[in-house]
Amino acid sequence: MSLRGKAAIAGIGATEFSKESGRSELQLSVEAVQAALADAGLRAADVDGLVTFTMDSSSEIAVARELGVPELRFFSRVNYGGGAACGTVMHAAMAVATGVADVVVCYRGFNERSGQRFGQVSVGANAQVNTNGLDNAWTYPMGLSTPAATVAMAARRYMHEYGATSEDFGRVAVADRRDAATNRNAFFHGRPITLEDHQASRMIADPLHLLDCCQESDGAVAVVVTSAERARDLAQPPVTIEAAAQGSGPDQFVMTSYYRDPVSGLPEMGVVGRELWRQSGLRPGDMDTAVLYDHFTPYVLMQLEELGFCARGEAPDFVRDGAIELGGRLPVNTHGGQLGEAYIHGMNGIAEGVRQMRGTSVNQVDGAAHVVVTAGTGVPTSGLVLARG
Repeated sequence: MSLRGKAAIAGIGATEFSKESGRSELQLSVEAVQAALADAGLRAADVDGLVTFTMDSSSEIAVARELGVPELRFFSRVNYGGGAACGTVMHAAMAVATGVADVVVCYRGFNERSGQRFGQVSVGANAQVNTNGLDNAWTYPMGLSTPAATVAMAARRYMHEYGATSEDFGRVAVADRRDAATNRNAFFHGRPITLEDHQASRMIADPLHLLDCCQESDGAVAVVVTSAERARDLAQPPVTIEAAAQGSGPDQFVMTSYYRDPVSGLPEMGVVGRELWRQSGLRPGDMDTAVLYDHFTPYVLMQLEELGFCARGEAPDFVRDGAIELGGRLPVNTHGGQLGEAYIHGMNGIAEGVRQMRGTSVNQVDGAAHVVVTAGTGVPTSGLVLARG
């Protein structure tokens, strides 16, 4: 039994990315789903499955009603914030591959800048009536009450163990913003930065500068998943799902896994990476490009190591020599990432992976045939390997 090649992404769609959408989160999600179905050449009546994040405010039945979906045979939600992104596609692919559903749409929509801002202190995070709330309650009274603060702990330890510098983190931001500058859909279109800009930006949570932190965005993204066979007859070239995985590491918490060794790694991404290579039969060297979840720059370096693109502690050197730039060994986040395009909980990264495989990215990697895409880090996470159909 294998998932490899049985399902494909047939359509992608998104709203504009902004700081104030002026619309409800439900309307944003419906617009993105409509765009994805149009991209695939499908209708709402073809949809029989919907998948989203547990954090999404728009229920599957509400989205189905607004779209005019007659009935749902499959619906699912994935936990752990941005760690859910690739997991939604995994659930959709499993449903399609097993015949549980024929056309499943994954969606995520929010007003994360004009509404609830994830980057600020939120009482709700430690008041959840579940064990995630209990986990957060251990750290909130100590001042670790924002995502930046929690990541800063791991980033500082990484610097201590491997000699990484703030400039090494900054090179990720510079590369992302350079790609965003040529992407008309990116919020930071036409606005690249220099390493000097990064170093001069204000400190948010030492050692993280403002330009180490992703945006807060309003918007929505949707992805249509169907069988590889059906996808071949639709409007766009199919992008096959070669592997899909979720992962949780030892002594896992949500953003605060400080009670394990090492603090400076992301073992849950290691789980995902090993599973992606096992399922696909491919290796890091087979990847032509990567979309790595970049809510904070240090975690991009750690992901490069956990996924096997370089050894432990070697990511700073990997980045210093331009490997993640266009024309480098592994161009990363060619859409500009969440630092440069928008922060839609990683779903816009999946869409960019699809564009790379279709050959339609604004920063297209020549001859790209395989891409690895990751979801949120610091939490239980997920990943995909996609291939040109």
